Amino acid sequence: MGAPMTRPVGAGSASCPHRPPCPGCPRFGEPGIAPVAAATLSALARQHGLPPPQVVSGATSAFRLRARLAIRGRQGAPKIGMFQSGTHRVVPIPDCSVQHPSINRVAAVVRAALVDAGVPIYAEATHRGLARYLQVVVERASQRVQVVLVANCAVPGPLAPCLDLIRDRLGDDLHSLWFNAQCEQSNTILGADFQRWCGSESVVERFGGMAVHYPPGAFGQSNLEIAERIIGHVRERVPAGARASEFYAGVGAIGLSLLPQLREIRMNEVSPQSLHGLELGLAALPPADREKVAVVPGPAGDAAEAASGADVVIADPPRKGLDRALVQRLAAEPPERFIYVSCGLDSFMSDAALLTASGQLRLAELTAFNLMPYTEHVETVACFDRA
Repeated sequence: MGAPMTRPVGAGSASCPHRPPCPGCPRFGEPGIAPVAAATLSALARQHGLPPPQVVSGATSAFRLRARLAIRGRQGAPKIGMFQSGTHRVVPIPDCSVQHPSINRVAAVVRAALVDAGVPIYAEATHRGLARYLQVVVERASQRVQVVLVANCAVPGPLAPCLDLIRDRLGDDLHSLWFNAQCEQSNTILGADFQRWCGSESVVERFGGMAVHYPPGAFGQSNLEIAERIIGHVRERVPAGARASEFYAGVGAIGLSLLPQLREIRMNEVSPQSLHGLELGLAALPPADREKVAVVPGPAGDAAEAASGADVVIADPPRKGLDRALVQRLAAEPPERFIYVSCGLDSFMSDAALLTASGQLRLAELTAFNLMPYTEHVETVACFDRA
């Protein structure tokens, strides 16, 4: 086993040793969601004759189970942490109180391995050097870590000594170790090519009793306490025996958790990595549950017809909101219920206006989730019912 995990400095207090200049928690120490977000959602609720939305919050320390950290600096003196706002200068955050202690430990182990293996550190100005980013995911059940080292090279060979050091030093705390090739001169963090150095193929989480698989390139929420409450909230609003369609389904965290109560579900997703995670989840199902699921790959707008015949449609789009073709389809031919899980307040407000403009859908319920404490972000779950 590796060194024992320790509780992060600053947990439970309103001070942070990394602020400033770390930009990660602009509202550090403030309770609830941002006042502007609360006022915007309350105004929307009043407009539709609803009470102010309930705000669901959870832990405010050690809640982040997934992190992508930048690696910059120079060979022999790497820095691992967050970019300062508007720059590529890294602020090291070794005692981050919102990250799970395992993430802080992994960052320290990786930094030491980069030094001991003499790995060149990436620099934007010259597009030279190797180590660019670090991704760490904590699996709740095992408390082990999935680690991805992102590098400016096409193959893992130049990083082999470093990868071996990380594997050996993390020991039994390691879930899996991956190399990711990102050779483009861009701000994109992950490349398309993942190569497994050791360990299991995917982190497995359970929602509603169903196993959900996260390969290293698949999207996943960092705050699983609140994500699980969102999934449960959605599940409570789907009637037993319903036919459902889910857009932007990811690896299936919502849709798979609904299976025991559904007659059937169509699940749409565009990301190859998330589709792979969904495939792993479906492969583990009993045949009777697997037969309820139809996967519809591709952009949500192109797959809008998958909403046809559904009693309940669910969408959990990226920050930009719903594809326009999907909005038009839902507004013109509304299902009995549309459940919208939004991570972008501006796009949600725009989409809500379009969805209700014809009067065929009405906003019936609005709930806010404090998914990313101490930030301006709010996760909104809205129920629209057919008028």
